[in-house]
Amino acid sequence: MQAALTELTEGGYARMSMDAVARRAGVGKAAIYRRWASKEPLVLDLLTRLADQAVPLPNTGTLREDVTRFVAYASALRADLGAIRILADLTAEATRNRPFAEAIHTIAEQPRRAAAARLLQRAVQRGELPADLDVDLATDCLVGLAYLRPLTPWQPAEPIDTDTRARLVEVIMAGLRACRH
Repeated sequence: MQAALTELTEGGYARMSMDAVARRAGVGKAAIYRRWASKEPLVLDLLTRLADQAVPLPNTGTLREDVTRFVAYASALRADLGAIRILADLTAEATRNRPFAEAIHTIAEQPRRAAAARLLQRAVQRGELPADLDVDLATDCLVGLAYLRPLTPWQPAEPIDTDTRARLVEVIMAGLRACRH
């Protein structure tokens, strides 16, 4: 898995080969092919493992603190140039390969959206968000603003500063309150 991750990070999905992964891992190609028929299932297995290691959504007891921690985690990813490269590369591949896109959605996006929805539903139950919250739209607001702003690949690979994170939390909080049916 480490060899596959390094190959994916350094060369991208299109340039990645099973031969290169085997060489980097110091094993024969047959050992790789016994487990994965091609690079697509290998990368999807890797993505599953990485997604399983991700920090779970916060449950601090208050929406503001949950959103603050969620934004801080997303911001920290900005400093991980390897993660940014992989995300950009797999997103590009997903635009060309519909089954790959659907697999990524199932592995990475769907569980995170479900977890974000749980975070928002807890806030509704506590009375911090309106009872008629449009959970899908609110999830888009939370995830989109928290991740897209900090993970733009054309900006420097460093966490966003504390002041910007605090302002981003305020924007997300206002947006969440506006997400009503």
